Amino acid sequence: MSGWKQWLARQRYLLDFTVAAMWRRRWRNLLLLLVYALVVFLLASVLFYGSALRRDAAAVLSEAPEVTVQRIVLGRHALSPPDWPDRLRGIRGTRQVQGRLWGYYYDRANGANYTIMVPSHFSPEHSLKPGEAIVGAAVKRLRDERGLGWLHLLSPADNRLLRLKIVRTLPAESELVSADLILVSEKDFRRFFHLKPEDGFTDITLRVRNRNEIDTVAAKISTLLPQARVITRRDILRTYENLFSWREGVVLAMLAAALAAFAIFAFDKASGLSAEERREIGVLKALGWDTRDVMAMKLWEGMLVSLLAFLFGVVAAWLHIYMFDAGVLVPVLKGWSVLYPQVALTPHVDALQLAALAFMTIVPFTAATLVPVWKAAITDPDVVMR
Repeated sequence: MSGWKQWLARQRYLLDFTVAAMWRRRWRNLLLLLVYALVVFLLASVLFYGSALRRDAAAVLSEAPEVTVQRIVLGRHALSPPDWPDRLRGIRGTRQVQGRLWGYYYDRANGANYTIMVPSHFSPEHSLKPGEAIVGAAVKRLRDERGLGWLHLLSPADNRLLRLKIVRTLPAESELVSADLILVSEKDFRRFFHLKPEDGFTDITLRVRNRNEIDTVAAKISTLLPQARVITRRDILRTYENLFSWREGVVLAMLAAALAAFAIFAFDKASGLSAEERREIGVLKALGWDTRDVMAMKLWEGMLVSLLAFLFGVVAAWLHIYMFDAGVLVPVLKGWSVLYPQVALTPHVDALQLAALAFMTIVPFTAATLVPVWKAAITDPDVVMR
């Protein structure tokens, strides 16, 4: 035990000396700390935001239909025949089979794209009456700035005006996937797009009683309807994850030049010894310090700078994402050219992500401080001081 106490006391003295030496060069170390923390902040912001978006999208889509069936004609999505829901109800294990009606509408007044949809028969929004609408929060902000509660859309089929009363706004928790959504009654939808009942549905959705049989049900549907494309909820989640991962990579690529410049600057400051530092090492060697003591002192210095920069960068990134809505990253990672969802992301800390970020930032910097110190420490003190 006395050996451990002696080792701990030695490390404490080395740490005290290191802090005093860093304070003597406080402006140089402060500049290095700021640059290093900025690098960590940029990396952590992108990683935290991409991870938060994927996690919240998965939570929102957790109640989506297990299977979606679309008709494919000439490789493109086409309307599904009106008899498809009845044919799909005959497959064992399926429930709540229904045809969906949805479509896209481009608003020439402000350049926004909306998704107009008839709510599911099994959802509480199904009670919509003709002339009523439920809209996403972004649509409400864009089209109802005066708070009058009305929505006016110009039909792409005959240029007739559709006047809808906004009876409710979709909850903020779902804004990530419902920002551009407008829910209307089936009568209004068919009139707006000039769609007759015999034209069918946009696609068909199915619920599966046993989630372990989703792939089996999907295979049966592909056999029953060879011209159909079968999409599972897992496929949708994977698409969202790939989309956010791709956008996250785009942001990192755009920041690559700046990050590389900052990294080179930090590496240069960490690996280069000034004349004062070399003279200090020579004096310590002349006073009886061995190479291990000098290396331990510089290792403490590198670890202190790295840990402080990592702590400041991660905390600043966490506040940037979860407290200040990540204003810098919103346009790239969220999407929507005109309608931007305002999502209050759920605060979360991923220990594995933090560990990977720490390994990428702390280890290289700390290691970079040891090579020049080792070269100076093994040199004769008289040569070093001269």
